[in-house]
Parts: sequence; structure tokens; C-alpha cells
Amino acid sequence: MHLIEKLSSVLLKYLPRDYFLKLRSMYFRLRTKASPLLRLIHGTFTTSELIAELDRQLEKDWDILMVHSSINNLHPMYQGNALELLKALIEYCGPERTLVMPAFNFGESGEGAREALKKNPRFDLRRTPSQMGLLTELFRRSKGVVQSRHPVYRVAVLGPHAEALAFGHESAPTGMGKATPFDYMAEHNAQIVGIGKTFQVMTQTHQVESLVQDDWPAPSNVLPNIPVTVVSKDGEVQMEIGGIQHEWTFNIWKLRDVMSRERLREWRFHNCPMFAARAKEVTDTLVDAAGKGFILYDP
Repeated sequence: MHLIEKLSSVLLKYLPRDYFLKLRSMYFRLRTKASPLLRLIHGTFTTSELIAELDRQLEKDWDILMVHSSINNLHPMYQGNALELLKALIEYCGPERTLVMPAFNFGESGEGAREALKKNPRFDLRRTPSQMGLLTELFRRSKGVVQSRHPVYRVAVLGPHAEALAFGHESAPTGMGKATPFDYMAEHNAQIVGIGKTFQVMTQTHQVESLVQDDWPAPSNVLPNIPVTVVSKDGEVQMEIGGIQHEWTFNIWKLRDVMSRERLREWRFHNCPMFAARAKEVTDTLVDAAGKGFILYDP
């Protein structure tokens, strides 16, 4: 694990959210001041060079591209911007492939999604922003993009699989198991990629928890459902938000123990973190591992 990633994981675990966000802001301010030195050491790259790098690294036979991203982590080496990268990704996928991005929202005040939805059980798809970075919010607002109707693990989708991938998400209380976008991606040749992100953010790893359920090899509790109204341009949908509370600590870095370097690909481009993996391989690997008692949690 890169030093910054390790430090971030530790701080996020032990510090109150407000303090963590302050330290994060200080870190990015220092990076900005050190921009000339960082560019000198690591070089610079354009949007077209970034897309060419993705094309070199990704396997060619995919139908869906799930993008996790951080524009902040690309700077100061990256010479483009979020809108430019968004247009390039849409063009890269073209009309025959589907682009997906997380548009998650965990509440505005840091209390967590469940507490936020208890206070305000109405979730407006149109007006509630993505908290997964500027690129995802620009994508969510783009013409033709479809949003799944889930108030926590919503995804934004553009392309031939959009309607089918997003359909019925409101019927899955945890947002992760069967008949969810993550299930669809595992069954329909999806490639997951991180741009300026390590695989620490790969949500696909959590699908196993809802798939295994009663056979989960660690102590956990099913949380009571919370009634929520999802509001969209097509009207209102009533649903319930559920969840699983684990007694052990999540440790996604253990994924390296069960996935080879060929299947979980990690690299740096001008010192910016990148990763790629197939959704089906992530899900299948973790379901098989859970059956043998191995999970991405530590006692």
C-alpha cells in the first residue's frame, strides 16, 4: 500500500469526519504549493494521453466500464479538467458500450446515510448530488444519463445497458445484492477502473456480503429497514433501506491475497494511482473465498 493511502485509511478509521476532512484539505493545499516540483519529478499528461493509457492497460473485450475517479489525485500532473475527461470517457466508450459511475450519497452532515434518511426520508434523484467527486456529478447531470433509484448506492449510467442496469435498484434494501447494478455488472462483462484511485474504493467488493447472507463467516447484524420515498421525474417510489452491521473491521487490502496481479491490476501513471479488475471476477472470487471462511474483514 502506498504511504498516503495507508495514512488516509488509518486517519479515516480513527479521526472524527470533520478532522479528517480538514487534514485532507491541508494535504491538497500542500500539493498545490508543491505543484512545480511534482510536475518536474513525475511529468505531465493530457486527457488524450490518459485515455491512451487506459486503453493500453484494459483488456479489450468489455461491454460496460465502471469508473471510480478522483480529479484531485490526478493533479498537478494532469493538464486537463473534469469536463474534458468526461467527454473523453463518453467518446471512448462510444455508442456500443456503456459507461457507469457511482453517484453515492451518504448524507450531507457526516452522520451517515441511514441517519440522514431517518431525518429526511425523501430522496430526490434530480437534486441530490453525487458525493463521489466532480467527474461523477458532471456525469450524473449529463444528457441521456440514467440514474438507478437507490438513495445510497445510486449509480449513473449512459449507453445501451443503461435502462437494464439501473432497473429495480429500489427493490434491494442494501443496494448491493441480487438484482442490483453491481449484480448486473458481474453478469454482463463489466470492467472496473480507477482513475486517480486505488482499489480501496471498489464497491463491487461489498456485493458478496448480500449474496452470502446467512452463510457469512463472521458476526454481523441485519439492521432494521427504513422507509424512504425516492422522487424522480417519473414520480415517487416507496422503498425500504436496509443494511448489515459487521462487528469486524473492513480491510479491502486483503483482496490482494485472493486475486492475482493479473486479475487485480494496479499501477501508477505519472505517480497517479490506477487500478482495473473485472466485476465478475471480483464477485466470484469473494463468494468462493467466503465459502472457505476468508472475507475482507479482520476480527
